[in-house]
Amino acid sequence: MIRISPTKILAGLALATALTAVSTALPAQAASLRMAWSQDATGLDPHKQTAFSSLRLLELIYEPLVRLDAELNVVPAIATSWEFAPDAKTLTFSLDPNAKFSNGAQVTSADVKASFERLLNEETAAAARSNFLSIESIDTPDDVTVTFHLTTADVPILVAMATINAAILPASEIAAGTVGTTALGSGPFKLDSWEPNAKEVLSPNADWAGGTVGVDGITISVLPDETAILASLRAGQTDFALLNDPLVATLVPMESNLVLNRVGQLSYNVLQLNPSRPPMNNLKVRQAMSCAIDRQAIIDAALAGEGKVTGPLTMPAFAQDPSSLFCYTQDLDKAKALMAEAGVDGFTAKVIAATGEPPVAASEAQVLQSQLAEIGIKLDIEMMELNVYVDTWLAGNFDMAVAQNGGRPDPYPMYNRYFTKEGNLVKVSNFTDDELDSLMKQGQAETDPAKRVEIFHSFESRLAELSPWLWLSTGYNYTAQLKTVSGFEPSPTGTLFGLTKVTVE
Repeated sequence: MIRISPTKILAGLALATALTAVSTALPAQAASLRMAWSQDATGLDPHKQTAFSSLRLLELIYEPLVRLDAELNVVPAIATSWEFAPDAKTLTFSLDPNAKFSNGAQVTSADVKASFERLLNEETAAAARSNFLSIESIDTPDDVTVTFHLTTADVPILVAMATINAAILPASEIAAGTVGTTALGSGPFKLDSWEPNAKEVLSPNADWAGGTVGVDGITISVLPDETAILASLRAGQTDFALLNDPLVATLVPMESNLVLNRVGQLSYNVLQLNPSRPPMNNLKVRQAMSCAIDRQAIIDAALAGEGKVTGPLTMPAFAQDPSSLFCYTQDLDKAKALMAEAGVDGFTAKVIAATGEPPVAASEAQVLQSQLAEIGIKLDIEMMELNVYVDTWLAGNFDMAVAQNGGRPDPYPMYNRYFTKEGNLVKVSNFTDDELDSLMKQGQAETDPAKRVEIFHSFESRLAELSPWLWLSTGYNYTAQLKTVSGFEPSPTGTLFGLTKVTVE
């Protein structure tokens, strides 16, 4: 028999009690987040990127002056407060004195000024340049104060600034010409390594003024097949995933160990026509195509029913009932009559679509191909890798393009890039119209909210009638996670900034 003395038993109990007290007092160690997505970033310059996959990565590394919360309100980021002058022609920001880049350098007004001067420089080819053309000059009275002087009242410029395309970069990096070769931001994470189309490794930015993130790092794996992502989640090999395929997303709730985050999005699926090329330069041909499309059938067949028909304006504060817009209910008789009036007896055109962004692009193109054949239009579908597609799209070098474009809470920064004469992406739309241009400028300068809604309703109605693009649907943003992951807050913008609040058991 083994005998244990009462003294040793009491000593053991005391030690166990002490260890329990110590372990309770110590904070739990943060775990790393294993993440997956199907489409990798195409570049690291936040001012130039247009692909959703690039923006999702860069939003974790860089910061703008302000950002949007989950309810689409403008909230502080680098700036702690801001104020418009009564005439809305001057906008002043106070910067967070604790804001620092991941190299420890303070974010100052000089960095803000240099960033917006870079955005406005045509040689930069910034994706959102035309959103900031009202900026006449920028004053920096001290390190934490920036004043923008505008040529016109421009209330929507604040929303335009709340995107990663308006990220604040170090003035030193801009001067050195190294933006895009490195990723030096003031956001919650820093990029430790990037293997394109394979993996990214991020670690917390200890100098982030926004606080402490809940994980000790993020490792992102690029798995091009979203069914493989779902399998990885099922197996517990991935903690969190960004999903784009509605069909895969609908399978997530069937798994007992998984949670699906699903929120309506501002982005939209669209068939972009090139009105500079015949016969799409004929209004009646474009209108015939709009009348020939059954938008709900496209949603049912290509999006697994996960979406709704939309007009150009997807944001709740401005959107109209799509049924009030020109030919949003399929009418083949009207479509054929318009083709006859145009004197066009069918034609062949090439439609481009990207592989993977969105995953439904090929399916959408196939349904459109079938529907437009009813009025004698033959579509040849060309699938492209995302980076090739983006370059082709930015050059406007297509007959038609199946696209998914980002939305904004305000119509002006959402569409002025495409449909004003000064728009920096007008070569993508290949379309201008005096009335659209005028309505955009009116909406930019108007400060009365009710009047702005009226102006943009007129804008939307005319845009749908002119049919340079054929808006199809808006859907949902999806993320999936293990039940051991908590704290993520999804957003209609699709941002993954909510990962800053995530913890892993």
